Order: sequence, then structure tokens, then C-alpha cells
Amino acid sequence: MASSSVCNGNPPFTSNPFFQKPAKNQTLFKSNTPLHFTSVRHRSPLKILRSPNCRNPRNPRTDVVDPVVFYLNKIKKTEIERKDGNFSGIQEFLNLCGFGYCVQGFRCFPWLALNFHMANNLNLNPSTLQLVQYSANLPMVAKPLYGILSDALFIGGSHRLPYISIGVALQILSWGSMAFIPIAREALPILMTCVLLSNLGASITEVAKDALVAEYGQKNKINGLQSYAFMALAAGGVLANCLGGFLLLRTQKPTFMFLIFASLLSFQLVLSLKTKESSFRLPESSNHHESISSTIKKQLSDLIFAIKDDRVFQSLSWVVASYSMVPILSGSLFCYQIQILNLDPFVIGMSKVTGQLLLLAITILYNRYFKTISLRKLIKNVQILYACSLLLDLVLVKQANLKLGIPNNVYVVCISGLAEMINQFKILPFQVLFASLAPPGCEGSLMSFLASALCLSSICSGFLGVGMASCLRITSVDYSNLPAGIIIQFLAALVPVFWIHNVPASQPLDDNKKTGLSKKKRKTRRVGRVVFNMVFVYRRERESEAQR
Repeated sequence: MASSSVCNGNPPFTSNPFFQKPAKNQTLFKSNTPLHFTSVRHRSPLKILRSPNCRNPRNPRTDVVDPVVFYLNKIKKTEIERKDGNFSGIQEFLNLCGFGYCVQGFRCFPWLALNFHMANNLNLNPSTLQLVQYSANLPMVAKPLYGILSDALFIGGSHRLPYISIGVALQILSWGSMAFIPIAREALPILMTCVLLSNLGASITEVAKDALVAEYGQKNKINGLQSYAFMALAAGGVLANCLGGFLLLRTQKPTFMFLIFASLLSFQLVLSLKTKESSFRLPESSNHHESISSTIKKQLSDLIFAIKDDRVFQSLSWVVASYSMVPILSGSLFCYQIQILNLDPFVIGMSKVTGQLLLLAITILYNRYFKTISLRKLIKNVQILYACSLLLDLVLVKQANLKLGIPNNVYVVCISGLAEMINQFKILPFQVLFASLAPPGCEGSLMSFLASALCLSSICSGFLGVGMASCLRITSVDYSNLPAGIIIQFLAALVPVFWIHNVPASQPLDDNKKTGLSKKKRKTRRVGRVVFNMVFVYRRERESEAQR
């Protein structure tokens, strides 16, 4: 029978409520000490603790509270703290990040007008148009720098919201200039400067928002906030393409759309300036005594250490290769649709709407069902599906849809945005994975490094597509070799499947999910201390453990 010693190695009490006969030459108390019995009802709820300094069992500690009450109070306090933590600033967080990601998705609204402006008003050929599109993404390659600055450099006691405000202000300056200054949208060098400034501000804002989502989710044990950010992003894209195609068809004024987007950015700037980062209860700066250079060096070393993690490095290498090795022909396909097929802006916009709606739907499905699927299996199927969806453009170029009785405008609206949607969705599982693997204090750096790597791979893919279009001699008057380029795209998209083993097999686990004990652990675990008549005793291990 199990027993617990109060002061020394000889157990005076057992778990039996009746005293056992003491051993030979052993007394429970001194002979001159009377033994008194009191009823259980009048006993003081005090516990006797085992202590190396305790030599006299007649002098128990009287300064310790009831352990049961103490344990229940501790559980109640933990529940209250967790509840307060999970809902600290949740309303402000949803308003700021939800609207911010909607505006980020709404960026295709002015870009749709800008693409038509460059193709129709500036008369750029497909390769030049695509070169301008992907060269404008160069500021986004420096996202790790913005992430390190966001993690290390606090502005007014905050390190997320000030960077969001700075990025939004740069975008307002860019699109406002193109709306009010004619030379800013007519001279190609000045236009490129404005576009680069806009993407610089957008990249700073995106880094700060992604870091805020990752940091807030880790602090409050909320896994999967990236899925909700993707939903807001897709919702903004749906609204942008619906309104963009309609307004561009009705007004034929890209400057009007630039002005609308600048006004929307102004509202976001007011919201970010009004919100206090202290309401999110994020970790505050602990390096006030250190210089900025030393803080940045420390943050850079933390980022390098995080990237050296096998799961991070192998996943990053796979996703970057899967994007960069596929030559994109977006400029050639866009010019083919508006110049050869004579599709109006509303049809082009609605094709983007279909893609964004599908992205929103598949994001919801992923958040509810696909998280339980093996990450490697999910990414493999998504990559194969993306490669097959590229062949859908071949049907349009060959006009096979007309043989099936499907008009070009209907086919473009329903099918054209499918490949782009799948390519965007492939980022989401990796964002969830990297957010769960980001070390505390390095969320902005790691997430921005992922975004930068993806942006760089997208630029390489776009430049590779420009080179392939030049080799195949695809121009605004000759699209005869466009089918060959689409087939090359399909084959290149299948290549990353052959080293899918670099992707981790398992999804990141939800921290809030309760996991049960295995049979072996339940069989051999210690039950712990229990209280019997306010005296601590210890249960034995399972008999199978004791026999071993």
C-alpha cells in the first residue's frame, strides 16, 4: 500500500483511515505525549508538507492553504487570462487587418485600368507590357529588409501600424499623381517611377500586416488567421474586378479609377492612424539600451537561424522553384484577348471575378477540411492541377471552344482565371506553415522573406516568359506560336512534382487542439499527489511499470 513520509523515511500514516500497528522499536509519538483524536468536521484544512527541515511531526506547518482550493483557483485564473488574451483587441484587429487585406485585393482595380491604358493608349506590344508589369515588382524583392526593420525598429512605441501607415501614404502619392498629373501616366519613365513607388508602399504595408497577423495569432494561440486574411484578400479582388470592368467599359477613363483607389487608400490611412497598437497587447521593445544597428544585426542573425531550419529551407526552395521555372505568358494572352478576340474590359474583369470567387471558396474549404490532409499530398495535387489548368488557354487559342458551342466571352469568364486562382492558392499552405514555424520576434522577418522569395520567383518567371515569347516570335501581329508556348508552360509546371519530397509531410498543428494520451502513456504515467484527510500521499505507478 502506498504511503507518504511526513518528515523522514519512515511512513507514520498510510492511505487507510485506521492506524496500522507500528513496527518493533518504533513509536508514533513520544511516550509522554498524549494522543488526541478530533472529528473530521472540526479539523483545520491544513496540509502537512514534506520538508528536510521538518524533524518534529507534532509541529506541522500552519501557513499553507487548502491544496484543492488553491488548484481550483489556479485553473480559474488561467481560464480568465486565456479568455482575456484571446479577445484582447480582437475588434480593432479585425477592422484593421480585414479592411487592409480587402484594399490589398482591391489593387487589381487600378491595375486593370493601367493595363488597358498601356495596351490601348500607349500602344505597348505584349513583351513590353509584360516587362513593365513584372519590373514594377522589384521593390517587393526587398521585403526582408522591411520585415527586419518592422521587427527591430519601433516608431513611437509601435512596430507594425507605423509601417502600415507609411506604405499606404506612398501608395496615395503614387496613384494620386497618375490621377491628377497627365505626364505621370503618359510618359513611360515617369509612369514606371510611379508604379515602382506604389509597389514599394504596397510591399511595406503587406509585410507589416503579415507580421501583425502572425504575431497576434501566436500570442493568442489562434492558428490559421492567414486563411481569413486570404478570404478578405479574395473578397477585395472580387469587388475590384466587378467594379473595374464595369467602370472601365462605361467611362473609358483610367484616371477616374486611379482617383477612386487613392480615396480608398486615404480611408485606410485614417484607420491605421486611429488604431492604437497597444490595444493588441503585443510584445513591447526590450532593447531600448541597444543601438539600431546592433538590433538589426541581431534580427538578421535570428532570420538566418530561422531559415536554416530544415522544414523552412526545404519548403522555401521547393515553392520558389515551382514558381520561377514556369515561363508566364500573361502579357501575350492579355493582348491576344483584347486585340484578336476583341473582348471588352467587362469580360476581362469578370474572368478575374470568377477566379477570385473560386479562390475564396477553396480557401474556406481549406480552412475547414483540407488542413487535415497531408501537406505534401495537398501541394502535389495542387501543382498537377495547376499544370493541367494551363492547357485551358490552349483551347481558347485553338478556338476549340467554338466547336463545342461555347462563345469566347463565356469561356473567358468561366475558365480563363482558373490557372491564376490555383497559383495563388498554392501560397496559402506555405504561409500557414511559415507562420507556425516563425520564432517569437522574427515573424515579420520570416514572413517577409517568404513574400520576397515568391516575388523574386514571379519576376524570374515573367522575364523567362518574355524571353520565350521573343524566341517564339510572339508579337501583337503574330500569335501563331502561342500554342507552343502554352505547351512548354504545361511541361515546366510538372517538373517540381518530381522533388515534392522536400515539402513536409504534415501540416502545422493547432495549438488549441487537445491531444489525448496514448495507451502506453496512460499505462505508465504517474497519477500524482492526492489528498487524504489533508495529508499528501503518492499513488504508485502502474503495476506493469513497477515490475520493470
